[in-house]
Amino acid sequence: MAEENKKIIVRDIIQIDDSFIEDIKSLIETKSSESLLNILMDLHPADISEIINHLNDEDALFVFNLFDPETAGEILLELDENIREIILQNTSTDKITDIVDELDTDDATDILSELPEEIAEEVLEGIDKEYSEDVKALLKYPEDSAGGIMNSFYIAIDENATVKDAIAEVRSNADEVDHIYQIYVVKDNGELVGVIPIKALLVNPLDTKVSDILDEDLYYVTANVDQEEVANIMHKYDLLSIPVVDENKIMLGRITIDDIVDVINEEAAEDIQKIAGLSEYEEYSYSAYRVSSIRLPWLLVALFGEMISASVLSSFQATIEQIYIAGIFIPIVMAMGGSSGTQSAIVIVRALATGDVWFGETRKRLFKEFKVAVLNGLACGLILLMATQIFWNNELKFSIILSASLIVIMINATMIGAVVPLILKRLKLDPAVSTGPFVTTANDIVGLIIYFSLITIFYVS
Repeated sequence: MAEENKKIIVRDIIQIDDSFIEDIKSLIETKSSESLLNILMDLHPADISEIINHLNDEDALFVFNLFDPETAGEILLELDENIREIILQNTSTDKITDIVDELDTDDATDILSELPEEIAEEVLEGIDKEYSEDVKALLKYPEDSAGGIMNSFYIAIDENATVKDAIAEVRSNADEVDHIYQIYVVKDNGELVGVIPIKALLVNPLDTKVSDILDEDLYYVTANVDQEEVANIMHKYDLLSIPVVDENKIMLGRITIDDIVDVINEEAAEDIQKIAGLSEYEEYSYSAYRVSSIRLPWLLVALFGEMISASVLSSFQATIEQIYIAGIFIPIVMAMGGSSGTQSAIVIVRALATGDVWFGETRKRLFKEFKVAVLNGLACGLILLMATQIFWNNELKFSIILSASLIVIMINATMIGAVVPLILKRLKLDPAVSTGPFVTTANDIVGLIIYFSLITIFYVS
């Protein structure tokens, strides 16, 4: 009878637009809590979070406080970090405790890691003792490691059990464990032996021993593995979840695909920001001073590099005075060099991040980049040669030297963009920071030297 009365929630995918937000703000202004709840409770927590992200701090708090701890926890996980920080700062410890108590251990760890230490301790004391111990165990791992993103709730069965036992275990833990993709088979001491897909429990006789239907391909990671490497492994082997073990293969937890989607988005955003010489934290900062302090060091690196470029130009002052048209084409050759270098650097950085290129294959990859640079340089050089003859009526000798300079600069810039990330990776530095201001500035300096040296040698002289 209970099943017959169970409410089935069917949610449409809605478009959060300006008019919708304005309607919500109007209801907030009149403190129409009941009307707001009637509208919002039919939405997915991710949609509610998107709405809250578009509200000011006071309105965001008002809406957040309308929800019960379970829904509030789901909303909290989807919020932008700056809004989540503000809400946590203005929410009572008791309510945070109730919210954390409703979350999976990995999500609870994320929230507690953002709280001041004394408040986090108070929250941990207020939740179930066994659950608290699980969360404390996760908090000791780095935030961006497998241990930091794993969930300690999973279903394990002894290697001597049967399919019937495994099904019973699934049923008894179904309320606690979400997203059950596979059952983990362990020895008496908790050592991981193998995994069984849920499908195997449905197609095999109940008296079948689980040890007889283990998945032959067992993939696992240790708790200290970087989250990006975990994402690459799950992507490579098309896994929906992966077990996390200690150095003795003792089962610690599991990572599911929904966690990895978050990791992929986070790592992609971080790489994009690093390519521009930015910090991953500035996206969540409201302070102009803080954002300025993050961006300014890289801009100063670029400024210093361009001052060197200016010095290079001044050393070729005589050349510029003798053939002023050489200065007109500086933006073209520099822009093409910078673009070539950035393209190459981004490709190599991405290949290093995903494991698509190994150091043993460095020579092969660099040769490929060189061939691409030659082809691109020849194509652009030929177009520039024809353009200077048709539109500018330049002397043929100058056009040839200009086009040759462009080819050499593009090849040089491409190789700089490819080599620098590899060097930084070898030095155990993050190769993502090699792009942006660093590579562009290096290409400007070397490109100017190449350009004016060729013009001076083959044209002026």
